[in-house]
Amino acid sequence: MHMADALLSPAVGGTMGAVSAALLAGSCRKIRAEFQETKIPLMGVAGAFVFAAQMINFTIPATGSSGHIVGGLLLAILLGPWAGFVVMASILVIQALFFADGGLLALGCNIFNMGFWTCFVAYPLIYQPLAGKTPSRKRVFRASLLAAVAGIELGAFSVVLETVFSGISELPFVMFLLAMLPIHLAVGIVEGLATAAVIMFVLQHKPEVLLAQETTVSQQPIRKTAVVLLTAALLLGGVASWFASTHPDGLEWSMFRVSGKEALEPPEKAVHTTLSQIQDKTALLPDYTFKNTAETESSGQSWPSVNIGTSISGILGGLLVLALAIGAGAAAKFVCRKNQT
Repeated sequence: MHMADALLSPAVGGTMGAVSAALLAGSCRKIRAEFQETKIPLMGVAGAFVFAAQMINFTIPATGSSGHIVGGLLLAILLGPWAGFVVMASILVIQALFFADGGLLALGCNIFNMGFWTCFVAYPLIYQPLAGKTPSRKRVFRASLLAAVAGIELGAFSVVLETVFSGISELPFVMFLLAMLPIHLAVGIVEGLATAAVIMFVLQHKPEVLLAQETTVSQQPIRKTAVVLLTAALLLGGVASWFASTHPDGLEWSMFRVSGKEALEPPEKAVHTTLSQIQDKTALLPDYTFKNTAETESSGQSWPSVNIGTSISGILGGLLVLALAIGAGAAAKFVCRKNQT
């Protein structure tokens, strides 16, 4: 669901960038007001885990398409919606800057589409009421599935609206919508199953972690869960990423169904050109591999793709997200203590 700059006009990209920036500012204020030091390490490792999980595209049967989990709902359940949104934004910033996954003009759209709907709509309005205060395995499963589908579908709908409002591509609204929603329904179902699996594991082994949003808990349960998530992140990013599907993702597949192209050429506008040049310089590992091999690999990938560049991307990206998310938590800690003195 990562949008490219070619889909957006500067007006739409800039507006959504401002909206996402305002949401981030509000989220940071809420984190400071409800600061819990025990949550800082969990923000980092949960972000690293979701980053690595997003690298693994799974094939959607009978479509020729693929998808990957978004992870916003999972982050909101583990961290609360405010911290979850900040961590999701951290993931998307690292992906755009260092891996050219999603455009810089589209960054605000991507943060909104994948963070706002999952953290601020799917989690509090669907997951929380369905799971309840004493969630059972059945309630967690049902809540995760429905909330994940809703969050992903709303995000996909936003992609269509943002693209059509931009008016710089020839993707008709109805046809694009009819392609995007069904394919992302499948993505939402897988997202729900994956979210339910992680939450049921935490619920069974360390339920204290899920209480950390409302009560202050000791470092010990957070630390143990953090170790599990960080280990999983390293394994997913370093090894499991070799087995990612080579099929186009849901957005590319939908665009191909409507326009015959998986990617559109960006318009010849100063904003698009400048941001593209900046991204070319910051993206050390474009498409999650070394620069000199990215183009050749995209033309004929084998499966599984045992690639040291992919492994380095998965591990390095996870560590960068870990550092950025923990840095956000540490900044909240500093401001909180400064206000108390």
